[in-house]
Amino acid sequence: MLQSFKLAIKAILSNKIRSLLTMLGIIIGVAAVIILVSIVAGYMGEMVKQFEEMGVNKISVFCRNMSTRRMNDSDMYNFWDEHPEWLDGLSPNVSLNNAVIKSGSENLDSTSIIGVSEDYLDIEKYTIEEGRGLVYADVVSRSSVCVVGSYVANTFYGSPDKAVSDSIKINGKPFTIIGVIETQDEDNFEEGGTDDFIWIPYTVATKMSRNGYINNYVLISSDTSYTNDITNELKKKLYDVFKNERLYNVTANSSIIKQLNEQIGTLTAMLAGIAGISLLVAGIGVMNIMLVSVTERTREIGIRKALGARQGVIMQQFVIEAAVTSTIGGIIGIVIGALATKSIGAMMEINANPTIWAVLLSFGVSVAIGLIFGYLPAKSAAKLNPIDALRTD
Repeated sequence: MLQSFKLAIKAILSNKIRSLLTMLGIIIGVAAVIILVSIVAGYMGEMVKQFEEMGVNKISVFCRNMSTRRMNDSDMYNFWDEHPEWLDGLSPNVSLNNAVIKSGSENLDSTSIIGVSEDYLDIEKYTIEEGRGLVYADVVSRSSVCVVGSYVANTFYGSPDKAVSDSIKINGKPFTIIGVIETQDEDNFEEGGTDDFIWIPYTVATKMSRNGYINNYVLISSDTSYTNDITNELKKKLYDVFKNERLYNVTANSSIIKQLNEQIGTLTAMLAGIAGISLLVAGIGVMNIMLVSVTERTREIGIRKALGARQGVIMQQFVIEAAVTSTIGGIIGIVIGALATKSIGAMMEINANPTIWAVLLSFGVSVAIGLIFGYLPAKSAAKLNPIDALRTD
């Protein structure tokens, strides 16, 4: 075995250009699998991370309330009272669309205004920079208070600390600013951006809205293991109210992430398969080169067989030579794929690292290609008649 390995290395080194061309397909195939799989995994990982930052335990409820059939806030809070171990937070969400926001002579047109409960700060995992957040007393007493994003505070008042205790008008109604949320996205710090929002008690927002109904709720489970139970029980409760599944919708972020991960797996497998085609082509190249090698070394094979070399030894030599060629190509492909993955990931501004299973799979396939596609030439060499082989020029 060791002697066959030495002969394989000697044969590869004696034909450097041809060996390199033989390895080229393997190198490209292995590198392509690693790069495609790792970049896709990195990109999808960023997407999953964004969903997780939104809250894995978050459950959104939408109701199309009507005069005869509707779900109100007391019904949702009763649901929480029925299952206190399942939930850590609940907030009705009431959006005020096309509201006019003014402070002095200045105004904002794209600011998001949402009526929420005292739990919304924890649900969204935001941090108060100045002042305080909404509390239960603000909601119950329908206080004219609000919490603003850092863009609103900086635009109207110059800084968060100056904004607290000042007033702002929403549709002509004055609200006292009690808190400012810490900046969420410095790259999107503009009108209509992530930090351009105002939160008011949902009880006030409901009164100010046109229809007076609460159509959206957001809940957060105490543990992801309760998500399915909460979702199923909510759907039952909503069906009892609306008698029509088209009038409501319950969506859990954890289920979205699960579906996303399944799609990532399918897409990654497809891309690995496409890149793997180049490995198949490379295998055919290895077989062709090895057949040429057998033809060129026919006389050598005849001499070895005349000196007593068995068919198994001859066959072993050529199989090992093909496997070594593929293995070296695979190693080079792994190095190139890993370096390219990091470089492309940096250019795309994503955290892309060579995926271990992609490296192992592509390397394993490259070695297998050497063994499988080297078998036919090796078998052909082993079956040569020594007398006919010695006569070959």
